[in-house]
Amino acid sequence: MKISTRTRYGLRAMADLASNYRGSPIQVREIAERQGISGRYLEHIMLALKKAGLVESISGAGGGYLLTRDASSITAFEIVRALEGSLSPVPCVDHMNICARSAGCRVSRLWERVRKSMVDTLDSTTLAELAEKA
Repeated sequence: MKISTRTRYGLRAMADLASNYRGSPIQVREIAERQGISGRYLEHIMLALKKAGLVESISGAGGGYLLTRDASSITAFEIVRALEGSLSPVPCVDHMNICARSAGCRVSRLWERVRKSMVDTLDSTTLAELAEKA
């Protein structure tokens, strides 16, 4: 499975938001400059993160984005899921009926383990940890 650019940028932006928070909202422009990401593209990413309830936006002068919770309570899994959707390496892990071979498939357990391993790793990594390493 390949993680999209959108998700990679989203993780970087969230880590940036967490590590640069000083009590006031941070503008997309600032994050985009620090991370070398297009501001317009980042705005779309931030809107998806807002829809998922991970950030909130403040309008007007001095506005920008804030985390909705402490960085130590937001996991990489939440961010990736908000931007990527399913983390299954193959469609049949989420939808067994999609494949006529699913009942006797010899490799389906492998794909389930791959997904579980990925979810476990992402779910055990907090945004605070990513921000520290950034």
